[in-house]
Amino acid sequence: MTQQNARTAYLFVTLAYWVFMLTDGALRMLILLHFHVLGYSPLQLAYLFLIYEIAGAIANLTAGWFAARFGLKSTLYTGLILQIFSLLALSQLNLAWSIAISVVFVMLVQGLSGIAKDFTKMSAKSAVKILTSDVEKDLLKWVSFLTGSKNSIKGLGFFVGALLLWVFGFGTSLLIMAAALISILLIIFLSMPNNLPKGNKSILFRKIFTKNNDVNYLSLARLFLFGARDVWFVVGVPLYLYSTVSNNLVTNNGFAFFIVGGFLAIWIILYGIVQANTPKLLGLEGVNGSKILDILKVWMQRLTVVPVFLAVCLLVFNQQNLIASITLIIGLLIFGAIFAIISSLHSYLILAFTDDNRVTLDVGFYYTANALGRFLGTLLSGLTYQVGGIVFCLLTASMMLFASWLLTRNLR
Repeated sequence: MTQQNARTAYLFVTLAYWVFMLTDGALRMLILLHFHVLGYSPLQLAYLFLIYEIAGAIANLTAGWFAARFGLKSTLYTGLILQIFSLLALSQLNLAWSIAISVVFVMLVQGLSGIAKDFTKMSAKSAVKILTSDVEKDLLKWVSFLTGSKNSIKGLGFFVGALLLWVFGFGTSLLIMAAALISILLIIFLSMPNNLPKGNKSILFRKIFTKNNDVNYLSLARLFLFGARDVWFVVGVPLYLYSTVSNNLVTNNGFAFFIVGGFLAIWIILYGIVQANTPKLLGLEGVNGSKILDILKVWMQRLTVVPVFLAVCLLVFNQQNLIASITLIIGLLIFGAIFAIISSLHSYLILAFTDDNRVTLDVGFYYTANALGRFLGTLLSGLTYQVGGIVFCLLTASMMLFASWLLTRNLR
């Protein structure tokens, strides 16, 4: 594959991934805020995302094999089509339905969206390894850029989702996002270079499991890492901030949506910027994998301390006053910066640990653990916030980070 063709294919894969993640972030904010106003409890809100996460885990496990067998284009197109179908289906939600029926319906549709996201993500991340295999020294730079830009786009999606909900309402917003994805699917289908691997139909499903201990330990560490993030970020932080804003600053629900969605969007955009620039920020150009692994272990120790410190601060202050909220916001920014560095190093290491002939299988397995971590974090986010508020969410996150750090120490 020529370098020019590889860059063109990388550009189209990245473009598809960006548009997908914009709709993914917007959809999450639409669902969370829309159903919160309808009176759903924190645990019921968590339920809405559970099948999304477990379906994503199953999708990653199968998508790696599917791509290895039928090619990366097939998984990329499948992810985009499933997301379009999910948005169109969710737009048919009827407010006259009971809460039980609505929850089940949204969970099932979210399950399709979870499959769509992880098919698309696995395709994009695997393509980076394949398309940069001739210039391996650029792997950290390109994977950091893809991961960081994706999260910035998803953060923008949080803002877009809140804005769409405020201006157009729930159903029309979903149709607008579906139209955007249909457009990008047509562009990609008509213009994508024929550079991505076609697949090998002789690859058996059992090959998804690896004997590489580094891949296994890194995957399990990823499970606890992302569980620790989502245990307070999925339900706890948005509801806590919404409650603070609506009780202390504004009374208009729409404007409160805008403030909370806007802040979360800015947080994720900054998070993505740090991810994309991790090699430059830490001076890692040309640094070998062993040194990067040592750096990862140091940053994991630092991250573990942050939620503990925040929990103590919020216990000292009244949890619902503005000082506590400002403290949480500052803590969120610190947590996000450190987490972004760790996530970028993680994304590099999984590609460094695998080989070209196993890349889709190992990446699929790794992101299965990632999705299971998000599933666990999402469930615990609703449960811990309902039982003990934001402080309980933070303490649970710190325990999961400690487990991730212990597993990281086993990496060679």
